[in-house]
Amino acid sequence: MAGRGKKRQFPTAYKLKAIKRVERGEGVLPVARELGISRKILHDWIKAWNAAGPDGLNRKPGPKPGPRKLKPLATYDDKRSALALAKARIAELERLVGRQQMDLDFFRQALRALERPAAQGKLAPASSKSSKP
Repeated sequence: MAGRGKKRQFPTAYKLKAIKRVERGEGVLPVARELGISRKILHDWIKAWNAAGPDGLNRKPGPKPGPRKLKPLATYDDKRSALALAKARIAELERLVGRQQMDLDFFRQALRALERPAAQGKLAPASSKSSKP
């Protein structure tokens, strides 16, 4: 890929012209191809323009100033509800395994019942042949 290494920098006016072309109805892909940039970069410029105007187009790469957006810590109730959900899922899976085991037992017994007459049928003719002589 030719874009690796040093990142290219574009003037704000250049970015703004590309954004305006897309806003006028040109497709993102054709504009991006003509400018030699990726669709993602053009989408990022549009997103930055919509969020912060011209200042959004001039921001530097890297971490942004301001407070970090952290996930809130899980509360006791969240943990308890997660545990309750996990226990309910375990119980559901245990019931499923139990039903499957019952099905297996049923089919094993049915197979054995079918095998018994077949085995007995093979023995009967053999015993009658030996009793004739």
